[in-house]
Amino acid sequence: MMKVQFSVVYALLPVLAGAAVLLLGATLFSGCYTLSQGAALLGYLNRAVPLESLEGEGPAAFAAQVQDIRRFAMEELGLKESKNYTRYVEIDRDYLAAVVSACARDSFTRHEWWFPVVGKVPYKGFFDPRDARKEREKLEKRDLDVWVRGVDAFSTLGWFRDPLYSYMRDYPPHHLANLLIHEWLHSTVFVKGHVQFNEALAEFVGNEGARLYIAKTYGEDSEEYRMIGASGRDSAAFVAFIRELIAELETLYESGASLEEKLGRKEEIIRNAQARFEAGYDAMFQSGNYRGFGKLKVNNAYLELYRLYYEEDSFFADLYERSGRDLPRFIAAAKTLKAPGKKGPDLKTRLAEALEAGNAPEL
Repeated sequence: MMKVQFSVVYALLPVLAGAAVLLLGATLFSGCYTLSQGAALLGYLNRAVPLESLEGEGPAAFAAQVQDIRRFAMEELGLKESKNYTRYVEIDRDYLAAVVSACARDSFTRHEWWFPVVGKVPYKGFFDPRDARKEREKLEKRDLDVWVRGVDAFSTLGWFRDPLYSYMRDYPPHHLANLLIHEWLHSTVFVKGHVQFNEALAEFVGNEGARLYIAKTYGEDSEEYRMIGASGRDSAAFVAFIRELIAELETLYESGASLEEKLGRKEEIIRNAQARFEAGYDAMFQSGNYRGFGKLKVNNAYLELYRLYYEEDSFFADLYERSGRDLPRFIAAAKTLKAPGKKGPDLKTRLAEALEAGNAPEL
């Protein structure tokens, strides 16, 4: 079965506030979303044990790998010094939280939730999947497309020490490095109110940071490094296919067809795309990682996730090439970014300017 993973730094930000309030001894409003999810997070954090306490050949090897990735992330990439991923939580499932996203049925207009301090966010996380299902049912009654997915990590942005979870022990080295570097980037660079920029930047840095780590640790002629290439090619092929499907649907949504016509044609377009996908699978992909797509009940909420996480113009990759393929320098420039005002250059322009200026401390 295909399993899509995305970072959810925003989806659980309100949970962090709830956890902080609980730590201060709050007893009011214990039934609200923020505090109930915050209590669940604290439950995991309280069960965490030091990474070095893991015993047995497998767990010890995992601990050593994590410690090596931590050193690489801080000392060689320049990510923020922290105690993240120094503690470990045993958990009885292969994901951390269930996250709900929603979208209009006849456009790619995201549904957003609003929380104090955080503001608007494009998805909402739950530690109990039953709560996620309830949220889905509520949104479906509002005639929205809804998608619920499991996620394996999120960044607490320095509010707490992010732990490791037991299911991560089965991850191959490049997957583990990508995950940790991606989430660590969020706690190093976070521009409030700019979800898409933050996620696309973390996606790029996670991928490139993992590639550099594997190249240095195992060598470019290793099986571990070849796995990155194969995985990357499959991922690029899948994202390209999804973008083609999105473009076809956008053309439909922007047409003058009636709502009923749009929804009927939408289902036909998705079914045909899935049939093409299944028929051409072996020619497009080297692995079986994406075979489940043909059986998914794909909707706008699912497709919108790819618009959120994967930049359409390859800005970060192009800028990285133009600036000399120096990831520590790239990250150092990103650290200078602040939310732009109504006037002045946008974040992408500011990042390019920071690189050109030699990473000046202020823009």
